[in-house]
Amino acid sequence: MAEEQEMQSIVDHLSELRRRLMLVCIVFVIVLVGAFFVVDPIYHYLTTNAISGAKIELNAFSFWDGVGVYMKIAMLVSLGITLPFTLYQVWAFVSPGLRPAERRATVKYIPFVFICFLVGLAFGYYVVFPLAMSFTGSLNKQLGLVETYGMADYFKFMMNLVLPISLLFELPLIILFLTQLRIVTPKLLRKMRRVAYFALVVISVMITPADLFSAFMVLIPLVILYELSVLLSQRVHNRIVAADAERAEKYK
Repeated sequence: MAEEQEMQSIVDHLSELRRRLMLVCIVFVIVLVGAFFVVDPIYHYLTTNAISGAKIELNAFSFWDGVGVYMKIAMLVSLGITLPFTLYQVWAFVSPGLRPAERRATVKYIPFVFICFLVGLAFGYYVVFPLAMSFTGSLNKQLGLVETYGMADYFKFMMNLVLPISLLFELPLIILFLTQLRIVTPKLLRKMRRVAYFALVVISVMITPADLFSAFMVLIPLVILYELSVLLSQRVHNRIVAADAERAEKYK
């Protein structure tokens, strides 16, 4: 009987997971259809130099370059817009298994996930990407090369820099969340600093194009984000310790 109830519980959980995944997919497709109407202005904005405002001339080296870039922009817009809804569905699925304190700690971080993603997106596009373009452009001029950009390569280079940085800007939020749940502590983060730095170096190399400059440009904000995460974790940890001490004093 217990096995049947356990099996029924698993089936119920899988059914709920499937239902929530279907909701996310439906919302994603609906937003994707609407995103096709804003691809053109977004494309023209992204092909304008973020610093000088000059138009970047791109070339199509394949019949499918235009279609591929068009679809990628639409899908990225849809992904960004549906991110808060997706996070809410994830929270709604796991929240029944959380304690009230954990549930409150989880739900309050959902809006900040979207905000951190947007901040990372802006930092990657307005800071890191122009620096990378400036560096590669000046190097090409020194070598006497004629710069002829393919649109597919241009957007691939951009996305390989901007998107990973956007996702990695969630690092402080993840650390705060784990600190709130008492899974990590500032002492542990400081103790693992060397290991974390090595991991960040590996990540920066893996998510960027095959050149050291791009990896270095991604590594710098990652290190800053890690150190910021340690500081924020210390503040949260101090509040938790103070609350525990106050609670212990109250029930003496």
